Formats: sequence, structure tokens, C-alpha cells
Amino acid sequence: MIRDLILRNRTRRRFHPEVAIRLESLRELVDLARLSPSAANLQPLRYILSCDPQKNALIFPHLGWAGYLKDWHGPEEGERPSAYIIILADTRISRAIDCDHGIAAQSILLGATEMGLGGCIIASIRKRELSRALDIPHYYQILLILALGRPKERVVIEGVGPDGDVKYWRNGEGVHHVPKRRLDDIIVG
Repeated sequence: MIRDLILRNRTRRRFHPEVAIRLESLRELVDLARLSPSAANLQPLRYILSCDPQKNALIFPHLGWAGYLKDWHGPEEGERPSAYIIILADTRISRAIDCDHGIAAQSILLGATEMGLGGCIIASIRKRELSRALDIPHYYQILLILALGRPKERVVIEGVGPDGDVKYWRNGEGVHHVPKRRLDDIIVG
């Protein structure tokens, strides 16, 4: 059922990099995004796929990881993603992307979860520097990056406490805790 897949599809930021992801698997994931809805059916999204360690090494330094974890600057060597999918807007088609990239990212991550993989949607990107590092043409705008790999961490959903704090956190054993609001608290009518 889709609910079970959504519950398993948690943001993952630490991975088993020794578990490779094939280019064909990345292509299958992007195909899910291709088949997803697009505003006005313009289909302006384009994708850069990376499952090559050298290319991954060019991408990694340009990413911001887990803003709420102030003393953590991203996965260490031995915990980094095996692959990335960079979601781009082809500005020659449209400069207004609406919500296409969010729909595409969710479709890809649900597919990755079904494959036994995990991922993280990253919007904190040093875009200009990454465009230069990968020689991305100027008419492609970087929107999001999906970091993918075999998950190396446990993620637990829990209720938002009485203080209303929604910030995720890690306990001493490295378990990642994600507070979620109650259903009755988000339905307003």
C-alpha cells in the first residue's frame, strides 16, 4: 500500500557507499519522474545522473546537509551517497517551474524506497560553483539534488512535543528522530 511506502520513505543522510547503484537504476527512477504530472504538461525538467565516484566527488562539496544539526556538516567518508540525481529546469522551455520538481523528487524517492534505497532531497546547493564544476550549460537552472544510496541510519517518526518544536535530531546512538504534527492539528476545516 502507498501508505507503507511513504512511511518507509524517510530522508536519509548516511549511506553504505560500497553498495553501488547502477546507471540503469537511476534511469528507471528518472522514468518515474518523466511519467509524473507536469504543470501545463510543459515537461521542463532535465536530469544529470551520477553513480561514478569521481563525479560524485565533484558534487558532494557543493551541498548543504541537515540545517538543524548544527554540529554535523554532512556524511563522512564511508557514509556518503553512492549516486546523485540533479534536477534541472530547462529555462528554454519555461522559467516558471511551479511544483514539477517537488513532484519529480517525490516520485524518484518513492521508487528508490521500493528498490531498497534511501535518499535526501537537497535544496541547499552552491549552484554557481556546482554548475562550473560539472560544466552545466547556462540555460539549465539547478533546482534540487537527490542524494541516493543504501541507508546506513535508522529514522524514527514521532509526535511533535508540547513545545511545538519540529526540528529533527539525533540521539546518542545516531538514530534520527523526526517530529510530525498530528493529523487533527493540520486539518483546518
